[in-house]
Amino acid sequence: MRTPRLATVALPDFGVPETAPEVPPQIYADRMERFRAMAAGRGYDRVLVWADREHSANLSYLTGFDPRFEEALLIVGPAGEPAILVGNECWGMAAAAPLPMRRHMFQDFSLPAQPRDASRPLANILSEEGIAPGTRVGVIGWKNYERPDQLDLPAYLVDEVRRLIGSDGVAENAVDLLIGPAGGLRVINEVEQLAAFEFAACHTSDGVKNLLWNLEPGMRESDAVALLRWNGMPLSCHLMLTAGDRASLGLLSPGDRPIERGDRFTVAYGVWGALNCRAGFVVESEDELHPEVGDYIDKLVAPYFAAIVEWLEALHIGQTGGALHDIIERHLGDPFFGIFLNAGHQIHLDEWVNSPISKGSEIRLQSGMAFQVDVIPATGTEYFTTNIEDGVALADEELRSEFADRYPDAWARIEARRVFMRDQLGIDLHPDVLPFSNIPSFLTPFLLQPELAMTMMG
Repeated sequence: MRTPRLATVALPDFGVPETAPEVPPQIYADRMERFRAMAAGRGYDRVLVWADREHSANLSYLTGFDPRFEEALLIVGPAGEPAILVGNECWGMAAAAPLPMRRHMFQDFSLPAQPRDASRPLANILSEEGIAPGTRVGVIGWKNYERPDQLDLPAYLVDEVRRLIGSDGVAENAVDLLIGPAGGLRVINEVEQLAAFEFAACHTSDGVKNLLWNLEPGMRESDAVALLRWNGMPLSCHLMLTAGDRASLGLLSPGDRPIERGDRFTVAYGVWGALNCRAGFVVESEDELHPEVGDYIDKLVAPYFAAIVEWLEALHIGQTGGALHDIIERHLGDPFFGIFLNAGHQIHLDEWVNSPISKGSEIRLQSGMAFQVDVIPATGTEYFTTNIEDGVALADEELRSEFADRYPDAWARIEARRVFMRDQLGIDLHPDVLPFSNIPSFLTPFLLQPELAMTMMG
């Protein structure tokens, strides 16, 4: 029987590519055709896709355009170029998108006090684009809700759509077309998109690795975050790094507080397609921990690592989300661990797309899905937490062969990570599973001794 333990583990340098794989324009055209087919199958005459800076992934996935400073609205009909409503500052960007779109200037999307004298009334634009009495309109904001009539676009947009379609029309939430956990378009990725995600994961994970190996007591949080070496790729969430008592809140940004020996510490760094998170104590060994948490490894870290190992080894195409949930529940179901979110979720340009993993879920995982191994204990005690949040993807034999042929350098990194996880950490992945992180399941609880990591090897 394998037992998790601390050991000295040499983490290899898996390499970081300099050039990002391209998602070519044809991919966006193909996505739009698949999207239209799904919308037609639902009986929609038009679909509206709304975006702002925080929630741009749906629009960016379909068109390659993500709004900056402003909101935007895409109107998709059954044929031809879709229409995009943009404000002053996104007018030029929308024209440069890889998917051709007809542009409408709509300056209510522009920032306060900017000019608003060059756009037509919203009702005129929507009517011109086919929003008419009796129209069935699918509306995509960010999330789905209990009722299909619950929409999360600005009220003035929804009000105008409902007025135009009248009592015989339908305006309903259609976000599941893109993010449905069982088969939404965005949860099944092309090989080009997976290669881009692997590129992103190389950068985020290597940044976290650099931080772990160079963290020192006395440096400020704002100095430590610079060790992540963010290269300007679009962030999928704000950079999170905190030490001391604030670290227990998890989601905060770094401040100017000096990091002290003995502190709690957490960091999360995410860009489009990837995120890595680690947490532990700023110490060299358990001897430096407060006596009441001297059994930190045995009580928290070891059970957590064992749970993640079994979760990873159970991951494969055809596995159900419910089975993955049950693994975490069996290992970490005690209220002490404080696991209250899904035991893993799908990732894309946004950090959290959706999740098929929940109690009783019969959703079967598919080739092309990308996942965040996101299982975070929230003990609410002096034991704080522990975390090895990394990204993986699923690929059947055909997709693996295409990945290896088209992106041999990335495939070599994936294979090297798999060997490391098997031979050094004792994690035997199914062939379907592609590890993207350069710190793959590398859990170092004592941050001043990063070569000490958890392993299942005897």
